[in-house]
Amino acid sequence: MGNGFIMLVELRAENYAVIDHAIAVFGPGLNLLTGETGAGKSILVDALALLMGGKSSTDVVRHGADKAVVSCVFEATAVADNILEENGIDSTGTEVILRREILVNGKGRVFVNNQPATVGVLKQLAPELVLVHAQSETLSSFDQAQQRILLDRFGGVDAGRVAKAFEQWKAVAHRLDELERNEEDRLRMADLWSYQRREIDEAGLRTGEDVELENEKRVLANAEKLYAAAMGAFDQLYEGSNSAETTLRAALRNVEELARYDNRFVEPMQQLESARAIVDDLSDSLRDYAAGISASPERLAEIEDRLVVIERLKRKYGSSVEDVIAFGADVTAKLAEIEDRDAILAQLRSELADARAEYAAGAQGLSKSRQGAAVRLAKLAERQINDLAMKVRFEVTVSPQSLESAWAAHGWDEVEYRIATNAGEPLKPLDEIASGGEMSRVMLALKVSVEEGSGKHGHMRPGRVVSPRTLVFDEIDIGIGGRAAEAVGHKLKVLSKVQQVLCVTHLPQIAAFADQHFLIEKREDRGRTKMQVRLLDDRARVEEVARMLSGAVVTEASQQHASQMIEASR
Repeated sequence: MGNGFIMLVELRAENYAVIDHAIAVFGPGLNLLTGETGAGKSILVDALALLMGGKSSTDVVRHGADKAVVSCVFEATAVADNILEENGIDSTGTEVILRREILVNGKGRVFVNNQPATVGVLKQLAPELVLVHAQSETLSSFDQAQQRILLDRFGGVDAGRVAKAFEQWKAVAHRLDELERNEEDRLRMADLWSYQRREIDEAGLRTGEDVELENEKRVLANAEKLYAAAMGAFDQLYEGSNSAETTLRAALRNVEELARYDNRFVEPMQQLESARAIVDDLSDSLRDYAAGISASPERLAEIEDRLVVIERLKRKYGSSVEDVIAFGADVTAKLAEIEDRDAILAQLRSELADARAEYAAGAQGLSKSRQGAAVRLAKLAERQINDLAMKVRFEVTVSPQSLESAWAAHGWDEVEYRIATNAGEPLKPLDEIASGGEMSRVMLALKVSVEEGSGKHGHMRPGRVVSPRTLVFDEIDIGIGGRAAEAVGHKLKVLSKVQQVLCVTHLPQIAAFADQHFLIEKREDRGRTKMQVRLLDDRARVEEVARMLSGAVVTEASQQHASQMIEASR
């Protein structure tokens, strides 16, 4: 059975094409989908492609329904969680739940972890979660970027150093470009910055000054009210004949008398003493505060003038004094750069030359590693492809593009897989293969080659690119049979040891290798065609493989043959 690698946990579809409601719960290892011709086996693959950001159409909405809904559950990965965080979507930590609704009016909605999202987020998540090799998706999924990623996985190529050098080169180049603006712009900006710096410097701002002044202004503007309030409170607490302090002192004498005879009043006596001490302290504070209040019209006018200056600067340079001070520091730094422009330019040009050299050295190293891996991968993949009823020549080309316009974080290489499917024909890019079935078999052979070969030529290391853990193959068995079909099944089984695999097949030789076998059936219900997905138990598996062997009429011989095939695959 399976090996524990499970990525896609569940796939659901409602009112999608001929599906009214279907649920498939997948397991680890090799998940195979079979069914009679026209049963709609590829519909589930198309639904999954839609959840990976594929183009939608109102044609998928089941007749009579308002909308089609497709959803799936994947196990979470650290990279997927990072993508969610970058897009402001909460992570569950254990699962990634995707849902897409296609409305009959052409509109659609996307949800990730039950939060509104976009098709763009699905496209970002797709390479981390699943790679679909369906008839309609094969070429768009396996572009040159994917070809490079697969080669890097095979060769254990780590582009981390090059990515770091690329960012450094890009940052220095951008900085240099900013400083090399034409002279007229530079002088115009210098005049403006000089005026701004002078205006801010002359103001002599202090951090938090506006808050302090506003508070002092309120005190001065209400000096009489504040004095009356402070002295009134002082009188009520301490000075007056009926003050709180007098009342507390009298009450304290009585409670002390009670405490002499009854211990229950010791704690209340202490609480009263504390209250009296608090009143005394507060009274002293109120008296001192009142003594410090001075109504000064001159100081009030001075503060108001100062606040006008500060507000004018805040309107121009920031919402707070701190923002204005920071703005002043920024223009001061820009002016310093202009004044030291020649020295800074020389320094940046030197840094740029160093950054170029660092990037070029790293990119050349990557090219060398990739070229060595390309030879090994081409040789291994060609053998694997030819095991699948094909006779091909296969090569992987790595073409360094040293022009700066071609530089990227992953290096400067263009990686292309080329193939000749017939003798005497020239090698051509994969996207020129005529048959989608051939493309699917090539993809299968490549994936098996990478999984088998990467262990021999390199171990996992930090920063290493990892291809998606769930692989989907549709119509992989077109035009093959017999021993070639058995070879396809065996290769799928090998691949499923390290990655979860989903495959739609017509062939019993492949179906026999399933870890989980799903039967896609069409049935008529009240005049409507419906499709259902059923996970087969061991007995039903034998029945289905026997049907695939003999057709509509299942014989005892076909059942015995099916049972032998399933047993042999184990």
